[in-house]
Amino acid sequence: MALESRLRKMLGSTMRTGLGGEGVLRTEGREAEALAVLESAFKNGIRYFDSAPAYAGSERYQGHFWRRNPDRRNQAFQAGKSAQRESAVAEAELSRTLSRLERDTLGLWQIHDVRSREDVRVIESPGGALQAFTAARDTGLVQGIGVTGHHDPAVLLHAVTNWDVDAVLLPVNPVEAAIGGFLDRVVPAARERGIGVVGMKVLGAGQFLFPDQGLSAENLICFALAQDTDMVIVGCSTPAEAEMLARLGQKPRAMGEEEQARLVETVRPYAERLAFYRGTI
Repeated sequence: MALESRLRKMLGSTMRTGLGGEGVLRTEGREAEALAVLESAFKNGIRYFDSAPAYAGSERYQGHFWRRNPDRRNQAFQAGKSAQRESAVAEAELSRTLSRLERDTLGLWQIHDVRSREDVRVIESPGGALQAFTAARDTGLVQGIGVTGHHDPAVLLHAVTNWDVDAVLLPVNPVEAAIGGFLDRVVPAARERGIGVVGMKVLGAGQFLFPDQGLSAENLICFALAQDTDMVIVGCSTPAEAEMLARLGQKPRAMGEEEQARLVETVRPYAERLAFYRGTI
């Protein structure tokens, strides 16, 4: 039986859907729209908020939102990332992230977009980013640390079996169930070590949406929630999308194994093409 994940302990009773750092948050100059989505997400019960320096204005938008709503800041679990591979550079980026988000600490800070064996070699070497991440957790600047990836399951598998991380962020969708690697190898390895699992690429940037074949946004989110995940994050572009995401996180529609299998079989003939985020498979 899998251990209760460290991430689940940090999240407590938080619902299982969170606001991804993409959608309207991955833009510049659309502050009113971004703040409207953040307001809808929080008002409807979402408490997990994702961001990254690589996501355009996501950190600044959220920082502005917390500045306007200081009473809400401590009610939310703020996740951030850094794609820097060297310790000193990652440490400096964390300082900028905290400033942009107008926070003193993060709930989760993640080593972002680990793609290759070379990434792994640099990150875990002396002076590599893993050193900065571990130190930030040890000193209390961040509550937990994680790793993210969506290119090579073998690379992410190495990370969860060799690094002392609290969470892994990886693709969770019917395409991944058809191809294999992340869901059938990385997730079980993470669970054996008490590492939390956060699902991303749930809608495939909209490329998975074929409602007439059952591949609606709602069904894809329910599919992700039916997998062995602690949290499922989705980027939203409108307040209505954020409201739906929150509703599904509070009261997910149970999706049985037969329905899940139908969605997987629907995408199987096109799975490798749809998994665009993997690069070359």
